[in-house]
Amino acid sequence: MDKRPIGVLDSGVGGLTVVRELMRQLPHEEVIYIGDSARAPYGPRPARQILEYTWQLVNFLLSKDVKMIVIACNTATAVALEEIKKEIDVPILGVILPGSRAAIKSTKTDKVGVIGTKMTIESDSYRKVINLKSPKIEVYSLACPRFVPLVESNEVNSSLAKKVIYESLQELTGKVDTLVLGCTHYPLLRPIIQNVMGTGVKLIDSGAETVSDISMLLDYFQINGIESETLNHKFYTTANVQSFKEIADTWLNQDVEVEHVDL
Repeated sequence: MDKRPIGVLDSGVGGLTVVRELMRQLPHEEVIYIGDSARAPYGPRPARQILEYTWQLVNFLLSKDVKMIVIACNTATAVALEEIKKEIDVPILGVILPGSRAAIKSTKTDKVGVIGTKMTIESDSYRKVINLKSPKIEVYSLACPRFVPLVESNEVNSSLAKKVIYESLQELTGKVDTLVLGCTHYPLLRPIIQNVMGTGVKLIDSGAETVSDISMLLDYFQINGIESETLNHKFYTTANVQSFKEIADTWLNQDVEVEHVDL
């Protein structure tokens, strides 16, 4: 048993979708979360810069003595995971492999859509993983750069969000039976995405799928949390505390402790 927290990082608030599922499935685990909203979105940035920022977030979490790190950001996973994995001693995992596995399992027509940031889509990471495991699947990839700003500005239920999502997803509608939400911000837009794609399309939350891998690694390294009546989850943001807290309180359905940090 290991009472140290699990560290979760993201370019902003999107990784809260991972935290919510982690809290549900692994209620004895404590979480430390860092969201780099001041520099979000990562998607349009060059790979060199994304790697630099991800290292800063990783080092912040390591300074908090975490027992595991979850890169709850598809862009950072695509760019930085493999390099960082070689350099640190604690287990670290990303969200692309679990999301890809879930998509393969879900599709009945062998037609899978993937939406994500510009960098995630350009990396072609999802298609590579999906086709490595199942070459027959046809993968349709689509960058949706306007989605993350909607979430970071807390406009997930606005008329603007409905308009942007409808316009962005038109080239995928009717073509796939499974759609990977290849950015952890996107599940906060899930109801609108589902409405646009139709009820017959299965949406895959890559972040939520990652929690099963977290559980597996906790078992493998024998670092499961200790059952406790009180857990001291902590949340950090590089941007405005109140804006982050409003989204976190709503999404996690609890009053969270948020602090500002400069990296």
